Amino acid sequence: MSHRIEIRIDVDTCMGSGNCLFWAPESFDLCDDGHAVVLDPEATDEDRLIVVADGCPVGAISLWRDGEALDKGAS
Repeated sequence: MSHRIEIRIDVDTCMGSGNCLFWAPESFDLCDDGHAVVLDPEATDEDRLIVVADGCPVGAISLWRDGEALDKGAS
């Protein structure tokens, strides 16, 4: 059983605002197409990842553990 967080980005929803990159540059970047991509989910602590996901202006970032979505605000 894994306890690692998986970060998923809905690239059809992502508008490339860069908020995720601002809050967690070690875990996110923007690709040439302008949407966010995950670099290293383990480089950012879980509490900050929750802030990043909650702060995405279009809700394109979701956090998952063991195949189940984490509730917003859960840690």
